[in-house]
Amino acid sequence: MLRTLKVPLKRYCSRHFQKDLMSGLTVGVISLPLAMAFAIAAGVKPEYGIYTTIIAAVLASLFGGSRYQVTGPTGAFIPILLSIVLIHGYENLLLAGLLAGVILVVMGLLKMGTLIKFIPRPVTIGFTAGIAINIFTGQIANFLGLTEVHGHEGFVDSMRDILIHLDTINPYSVLTAVVCLALILLTPRFLPKIPGSLVGLLATTALATLVYPGQVATISTTFGGIPGTLPQFSFPVITIDKLEQLARPAFTIAMLGAIESLLSAVVADGMTGTRHNSNRELIGQGIANIVTPLFGGIPATGAIARTATNIKSGAVTRYSVILSALFVLATLLVLAPYAGAIPLASMAPVLMLVAYNMSEHHAFIAILKTRSNSASVLVVTFLLTVLANLTVAVEVGLLLAMVIFVKRMSEILVVTKVLPNPENHLTKVAAQDRMDTHDCPQISIFSIEGPLFFGAAQMFSQSIMDTIQYSPKIVVLRLSKVPFMDLTGEDHLRTIVNSLQKRGMMVLISGLNEQPEKILNMTGLAETIGKDRFFEHTEHAIAYALEHVNKDSCLRCRERIFEGCISKSAVVTADDVPA
Repeated sequence: MLRTLKVPLKRYCSRHFQKDLMSGLTVGVISLPLAMAFAIAAGVKPEYGIYTTIIAAVLASLFGGSRYQVTGPTGAFIPILLSIVLIHGYENLLLAGLLAGVILVVMGLLKMGTLIKFIPRPVTIGFTAGIAINIFTGQIANFLGLTEVHGHEGFVDSMRDILIHLDTINPYSVLTAVVCLALILLTPRFLPKIPGSLVGLLATTALATLVYPGQVATISTTFGGIPGTLPQFSFPVITIDKLEQLARPAFTIAMLGAIESLLSAVVADGMTGTRHNSNRELIGQGIANIVTPLFGGIPATGAIARTATNIKSGAVTRYSVILSALFVLATLLVLAPYAGAIPLASMAPVLMLVAYNMSEHHAFIAILKTRSNSASVLVVTFLLTVLANLTVAVEVGLLLAMVIFVKRMSEILVVTKVLPNPENHLTKVAAQDRMDTHDCPQISIFSIEGPLFFGAAQMFSQSIMDTIQYSPKIVVLRLSKVPFMDLTGEDHLRTIVNSLQKRGMMVLISGLNEQPEKILNMTGLAETIGKDRFFEHTEHAIAYALEHVNKDSCLRCRERIFEGCISKSAVVTADDVPA
């Protein structure tokens, strides 16, 4: 047993460890300043972001479904976390994160990983852009060094507070922020392998400490420094009242975390040619968010930028993420006292650039240019994210997207009265422009195309009942192009069948697909219609109908609609001819 373990370990150390180590160090260097910045922006102490980076990264890597996924605090969470802290406090933020983790695990166990992918793009772009605006504007006060500016849940209140205190601008803070921003932007050009954010933070920290000490707010002066100790275990107090208050915020955290994690996993798949397990990834993210709050950490999710960096840096296995977490842990234990000297003004441009990069402004503008319903969903979701909160924005955005989807699907359903085409005499069934001069008085044929569900069922029944202006003896319903039928569609079909049968008409069904057939058998409508009145092809239904028409009426008819009107021979329809 020991020998079999030693061989894979030796093979890993010789082949992959060096690559994973270099990638882990690179990701760790990037993750450390972001962890502190995201925690501060969310209204909590910077060390809580570091704890999250360490614990969540390890657990999500071990239990998740993506080999290269880097998990930690992200900018997308900032507005919702800040809102929870301002309203419910830090302790309840921990409970909300734990509840979100439970929700994610349940989603994974219920195999809901694939469903997240069906959230419309205008909704995700809308709330992502709104989050970016909130992050960017939330850092204006630190960028300018304003004093007496307090955090607010609403965008309008925050901007009003900033405008009121503009006279408190600190020129040293502005200088620090501008220098840091310049270094972040210039470093990739001259030193592409070194993170610009790290260079900016180190250089401006040295600048503020040596050139104008005590003139700008730092992590130490604001939060009392960063303790260089391991996080302590503490289980949050759970009550029914807290669960009721935090249910919606926890659900929003879970949904946002699921969306961002799976998007990040998809990006990783595209870069590496691998394939992640979406349900396992949800479970891994859930476990990470359940355990992390127990040690004071904030909610975490898969980070697209850090995951991409992990891959570009040469990561081979999921151990690269674990190594990055160990690097952050070692840095916390060794360099924590020095991190307290970092100016808040240096953190501001880091977060502002994060907001700019996550805004997806190109996609936002492209959707707006379409001037479609999708653009409306985008704008509504964006405005609600900025002016209200993320929970309301996601709920309303999904509701609008669903309504628009149902409307579009209902418009897909087409109900057409068809007859043999006189131009191609008696060889195919085709739509007719004028039924008043070329019609069969005894047989009516309707072709239904599209899903027959609750959004289209009313139009389906009205189209058929309004089109039948007389009382034919037989009505043929061609359902070969109905891929799906729900119970509402079945109910409207039942209403049509009962109405026609009460008027003495026979109903025949042709080309019924598997799913609608199961519905009709389950509800008993197939028995009501008659098992012998279902046909695989329209030609068989027409042949059956010709055998049950009034022969005397056929002899008096001058139209001769069907090839078998006299000879009773079968009609081969165009859609029934094999390709």
